[in-house]
Amino acid sequence: MSILKQPPKTEKKVPQLPPLLLSTPALVAEHTPCTLHPGVLPPELACRLFYSMIDASRQWKRNTWWLFDRLVQSPHKTSFFARRTDGIDDDASWQEAARYWYNGRMTDVPPVFSPEMEEACRIIEQVVNEEMKKRTRFPLEWAGGVGDDPSWRANVAASNCYEGGKESVGFHSDHLTYLGPYATIASLSLGTRRIFSLREVIPSDEVKTRRARTFNVPLPHNSLTIMHASCQEQFKHSIPPQSAIDMYRPILPKSSREDIEPSNCRINITFRFYRPDFRPASIPRCKCDVPTILRPDMKNRVDGVTDRYWWTCYAGAQNDGKGCSFWQPLQLNAKS
Repeated sequence: MSILKQPPKTEKKVPQLPPLLLSTPALVAEHTPCTLHPGVLPPELACRLFYSMIDASRQWKRNTWWLFDRLVQSPHKTSFFARRTDGIDDDASWQEAARYWYNGRMTDVPPVFSPEMEEACRIIEQVVNEEMKKRTRFPLEWAGGVGDDPSWRANVAASNCYEGGKESVGFHSDHLTYLGPYATIASLSLGTRRIFSLREVIPSDEVKTRRARTFNVPLPHNSLTIMHASCQEQFKHSIPPQSAIDMYRPILPKSSREDIEPSNCRINITFRFYRPDFRPASIPRCKCDVPTILRPDMKNRVDGVTDRYWWTCYAGAQNDGKGCSFWQPLQLNAKS
């Protein structure tokens, strides 16, 4: 009878989906909560901004943090910039908020936007706000206070320099500590073409029915990727290493191009809006007396209204890997 007994039923494994190349703006909008905007800046401005950032990047540093019991270093250089005002009023003292930009650690006052960054930022703000008008806003998004304009303003920018094909960044979602839930982030790519990868975090109640898929988006020089609201809650993104990359050759009048060499660098500027209701004074401190970070519950997403967020200790990233058990739910009223 043991021979004739039917074997136990085995669960069918959900097949792994191969990566999908999204080579056009239409494909990007179809498969992800992002939009791609090629040629977003005037060519001359894009070239000026690229080389001004390349010059500035010689002073940039690689971030270091503790991961478990090991000190690790980012495989690319980075810097941070803050606008003179927050875009809501003329109070320049708001830059105190921008000093807490990395792992809750107090830094020096960041440099202000250069003239080229300011010029590019004004154009990008218009593009972002036009795109946002086409979308239904989430209740937890920034909607302004009573009588305030709910427009998106870029008042800070994190900039990264990837030199060559080996410099990269792994899959991650951006911290929402000063951005708040359902943030919109505008990412400008300058220089050599690199792949931008997106991968959805599958909710816990769907892991038995579908698998995450990686979407690869080639980002050429002078292209803008808008990560719209819900992208940081649903997806992680990365810039993977590449075995071969094209050199960036500037498009400038011939007389201005004589002393400019082709470059293997990619400059990425991510323009962000630090919300006035998420300033340092409102951020809880953990038992280590360090500002906490805001995390979304990516694996238990609900409906965009009652989704959960929590404040958690991140002191271990800068404290020899030692943090505390602090955990506190975010209390935020949805705005219609």
